[in-house]
Amino acid sequence: MAEVRSRPGVSAATAARWVKRWEGQQQRYAVDREERFTVIADVVDHVTAGRPRPLVVDLGCGPGALAACLSRRLPHAEVLAVDADPLLLELGRTYYGPAVRYVEAVIGAPGWLRTLGLDRPLDAAVSTTALHYLGERTLRQVYRQLAALLRPGGILVNGDHLCQDAAKISRIATAVGRRWAERRAVLAHEDWQSWWTAMEADPELAPLLAERRTRPLPSSQGEDLTLSRHITLLREAGFEHAGAVWQFGNSHVLVAVR
Repeated sequence: MAEVRSRPGVSAATAARWVKRWEGQQQRYAVDREERFTVIADVVDHVTAGRPRPLVVDLGCGPGALAACLSRRLPHAEVLAVDADPLLLELGRTYYGPAVRYVEAVIGAPGWLRTLGLDRPLDAAVSTTALHYLGERTLRQVYRQLAALLRPGGILVNGDHLCQDAAKISRIATAVGRRWAERRAVLAHEDWQSWWTAMEADPELAPLLAERRTRPLPSSQGEDLTLSRHITLLREAGFEHAGAVWQFGNSHVLVAVR
């Protein structure tokens, strides 16, 4: 694991094309994704107000849309974007530029925190539609690690698909989210698999795709964890307060305060 370096051969135009397509397909899966990003930025802005150089890490960043949003909102902050996928990191680094520092790491793997190269406590750790990839055992460990890294009063903000405990309520919430998607016509965007299939046909990306195949990329393991289970794990990890500050269907922004 190492910080991603610039790789020649991926043009700005290519990065822009694929990042924009990525953003389109992600809208299929995240209810009101732009509003979710705005809410996360609102929370981080509120908690870091008055701090001269807040340190923020975006976990499971993909190409880094949320990290870039935070760097625009908080130009005085240092923002790290962390992901296990070298291809997505390079696309984001090329497209969004040097305002964000990109780091390749597998969240929860041995030594992953050393890879970040942190020189002071975190003010905020954020994530969106990524932490559900972690199984409960790994998630418990990561929550404890983040609690130890955050300053007192620092926050963890997770925007993700988090089901309710009651199955009937969860099904209704899913239906609400689906109706929203139908009204906004976001289901017309390409899906996850078609995006990756199309990428395979782009010769400019062949070296990055080959590199990606050598990486131990995570598979989704924690999608069955409910909102209340996440809150329990956060409190056990040492967060004083935890709760949802925004919800649409089963899409939540969950905030935990150290």
